[in-house]
Amino acid sequence: MKNEWFAAKDLTNIVGLPSSTQRINLMARREGWIRRRRKGVQGKALEYHISSLPYGARNVLLLKDNMAVYEVERQDILSVWVEYYYYLTESEREKMFAFLIREGIGGLLARISDEK
Repeated sequence: MKNEWFAAKDLTNIVGLPSSTQRINLMARREGWIRRRRKGVQGKALEYHISSLPYGARNVLLLKDNMAVYEVERQDILSVWVEYYYYLTESEREKMFAFLIREGIGGLLARISDEK
C-alpha cells in the first residue's frame, strides 16, 4: 500500500465514516485511532494510520489504492481500418465497396453523421 496515513479530509467520502472532518476527528478521539501530526502543515492538522480505521473503511481505501491502471496503446488508423475490414463478411465487403464507388467517402460520412 502506497499511503498508510490519511488526513480527516481524505476520509470524508468513505462509506461508514462521518461526512465531515470534525466528526471524523471526534470519532478518532473517541475510538483512540493511531495519529500523528501532518508534516508540512501548520496548526493541529492530524492524520490517522490505516490500521486504526474501521474494517470497512480500511477495505475501501485498500481497494482504491489497488485499482488497476489501464494504458491503451494508440494504433495507427490504417491498421484499425484493415482490422475492421477483416471482420466483415465477404458480402459486407462487397456492399461496402459498392457503396464507396457509388457514393464516395463524402457519402459515407454524410450517412454516418445522419445516424447520430
